[in-house]
Amino acid sequence: MDMQHLEQWIGKSESLTERIAPFPSNALAATLNRDDAPYIDGSELPHLWHWLHFLPLFKLSEAGYDGHAALGGFLPPVPLPRRMWAASRFAFHAPMRIGQTLRKVSTVKSVEGKEGRSGKLVFVTVGHQIFDGDTLCVDEDHDIVYREMPKADAPVVAPKQAPVTSDFSMAINPDPVLLFRYSALTFNGHRIHYDQPFCTGSEGYEGLIVHGPLLATMLMDLLRRNAPNAEIERFEFRALATVFDIHDFTLHGQMSADGKTCDLWVRRHDGAMAMKATAQLR
Repeated sequence: MDMQHLEQWIGKSESLTERIAPFPSNALAATLNRDDAPYIDGSELPHLWHWLHFLPLFKLSEAGYDGHAALGGFLPPVPLPRRMWAASRFAFHAPMRIGQTLRKVSTVKSVEGKEGRSGKLVFVTVGHQIFDGDTLCVDEDHDIVYREMPKADAPVVAPKQAPVTSDFSMAINPDPVLLFRYSALTFNGHRIHYDQPFCTGSEGYEGLIVHGPLLATMLMDLLRRNAPNAEIERFEFRALATVFDIHDFTLHGQMSADGKTCDLWVRRHDGAMAMKATAQLR
């Protein structure tokens, strides 16, 4: 793997402009079983729902074997077959509103190769900034990890166990319809989220994989349901273990004593900490 070649993508940037339509928000609200009033022009876009917009488009003929866009283009052509949304960090500066024309600027900030227990890894960090005119609304860093296919004799590391008790929680049944809806809303063609024979046969997973950003969106939604008046200044999350559609899981939230932060996590059926997140409140 030629890391010097991949590092040439550092600093590469692209800009997308979009008028924020109400349909994606109404569709996601229905998917999350929310009882929101209809989203219309002027409605504030809930945190993380910007992922429904500025979607990269590519021809079906340009898709790879797994449904992702073929390597190259804006992201570096990392020659490793598995790609995963590892983590994100956000600073929320100003509201984004439906009906406004917003601009998203994305920049490749770093490309780093590592050697892990399962083999070679490449971490790519992309910065995203969304503007309403000259006003910065959201500043996001997105970590993507590329992996080798696991070897048959690769060591299996037991995931960290998640706390059982919390201030508030919610049980989720991740059925294939939920995963399909979120894939459609985010124009995500990755077959691991909807193609069960591909996922279990070709890729060797236990079942369909629940999207990392969907889990993060659910954690943010859990906080919104239980602290509806909270003003969130910063949010970050890290994916720690894979969540499959064949088992229910639970979302949890724990407020700090001073009410300034909220720890959030996804607890799998086996007790594993699948995702850990923190929200800083104003």
